[in-house]
Amino acid sequence: MGTGPSRYDGSSERHIPADQATVRRTNLGLVLRHLRDSGPRSRARIAQETGLNKATVSSLVAELAERRLVSTGDVDRAGSVGRPGLTVHLDGACVCGIGVELNVDYAAALVLDLRGQVLFEQRLALDVPALGAERTLDAVAGLVTEAVAATAGRGARPVGLTVAVAGLVRSVDGVVTLAPNIGWRDVAVLDGLRARLDVDFPIRVENDANLSAIAEWAMGSEARTPDLVYLTGEVGVGGGVIVAGRLLRGAGGLSGEVGHTSLGDPDAVCGCGRRGCWETVVGLAALLRAAADPGDPVHDPGRDLEARLAEVARRAGDGDLRTLAALQQVGRSLGTGAAVLVNLFNPGVVILGGYFAVLGPFFLEPLQAELEARVLGPGVAGARVALSTLGFTAAVRGGAHVALETVFDDPTLVPVPAALEPAGAR
Repeated sequence: MGTGPSRYDGSSERHIPADQATVRRTNLGLVLRHLRDSGPRSRARIAQETGLNKATVSSLVAELAERRLVSTGDVDRAGSVGRPGLTVHLDGACVCGIGVELNVDYAAALVLDLRGQVLFEQRLALDVPALGAERTLDAVAGLVTEAVAATAGRGARPVGLTVAVAGLVRSVDGVVTLAPNIGWRDVAVLDGLRARLDVDFPIRVENDANLSAIAEWAMGSEARTPDLVYLTGEVGVGGGVIVAGRLLRGAGGLSGEVGHTSLGDPDAVCGCGRRGCWETVVGLAALLRAAADPGDPVHDPGRDLEARLAEVARRAGDGDLRTLAALQQVGRSLGTGAAVLVNLFNPGVVILGGYFAVLGPFFLEPLQAELEARVLGPGVAGARVALSTLGFTAAVRGGAHVALETVFDDPTLVPVPAALEPAGAR
């Protein structure tokens, strides 16, 4: 029996077709996930590929269509014998998931429907360390309220909210145990948002790099690569690791803090208070210190980050020696740490996100040279380096993707429109 459809965290589970005693929603979720992971196909192909019988699939598809989660399309002629059937594909414009990212100088929100279409997107400039936890959560709640209102205007109902935070997150109860770059320790983000939001959908809190890794696995240019390492750089440096299709969380759910491994300047003090963290040599602050004097506009946190990075790229493109030297140094340091991760996890691809992706063309050559010098396996153990195509939206996209998992777990959470219900069911 083959491997079953995949869950939000990249895990793959084996599914046995449910018999009559199994709860119907299990099979509804099985069909819905299969369409998401495999694309549009006929009822006959769904039956063949999932192991469910054709009559069961027809009944399940009919119910999913009533709930407006799937619809039928063109004739499916792929490998068919006899009369071809109509393809069934995801619809789901009536439901959506909300992803929010909270970082040092901004909060961002993005809403995806079941098909992956963006329904709402907004980025709000915030000085999070100066605001403190309570006022920051006020702002986040306001952003979520705006997102909910905007999606309601488009006929979509949120089924979940996932908040990404750059730091150590205890996802079981939504507590940010330590986020040094924003000055938070033991902040109950989940409870704080529940107190501020009058919503009927679940809320969860996760580490931003883990959600970004999920987004890359689910919808990035290297989607469905079973073994990948994701590295993101901004004020801090984080990582997410997917091994054999499963997000690696660790015993306490606190894995991925690669920025605080001891690969940096032993005399440099990190934002976490320790010395020698990798972040001190590959974080954005390290690059900007090396590339420009303190009064240079690229240091101004009041300017849009992407505009500042564009200026760095322009200077490098114009051949500015100081900028080029800074990029080379960060690229080498990035390669040193990436080599450790390749030796540990043997990924098929290392994906660079955040500012690493924006300036990636300048990092790739020195990074690759370090990998070739430091990775034990031949041909850098088969690992490729790729630049994220999701930009700075990876974490919010991963959050929205996770929020939508409630529908794939139980499609009956999406009600049948009242006009389609039997009269006696109202």
